[in-house]
Amino acid sequence: MNEQHATIKASQRIAIDFFTVLEKQFPIKDQRVIRIRSASQFADHLNIHVNHLNRSLKAALNKTTTQVISERILQEAKFLLRSTTWSVAEISIALGFTEPTHFNNFFRKNAHMNPTKFRTG
Repeated sequence: MNEQHATIKASQRIAIDFFTVLEKQFPIKDQRVIRIRSASQFADHLNIHVNHLNRSLKAALNKTTTQVISERILQEAKFLLRSTTWSVAEISIALGFTEPTHFNNFFRKNAHMNPTKFRTG
């Protein structure tokens, strides 16, 4: 096995481990709060350096760790907005945002509309 192939396999293994940890936090039920949200928290959980995690996900997925986390949180936010009666504030807390305003800004930036409009639209 050449060195480039070994690097790709290692990146894929780290990506799989990362997704395993990420997906264990979902779906959110009973307003449980996700605990691991940042690239550095994931790296700590996986016992690797954050730069190594970022390089591995970039190699395996062509996305940064933060992009992958944001996409998954947005996916869950959309699901919760459409399938629960939780308030936007309750959803923001469950998704680990310290303030509903931060969640609103995150959602608007990534979904190009506010959470309430998404829910009613």
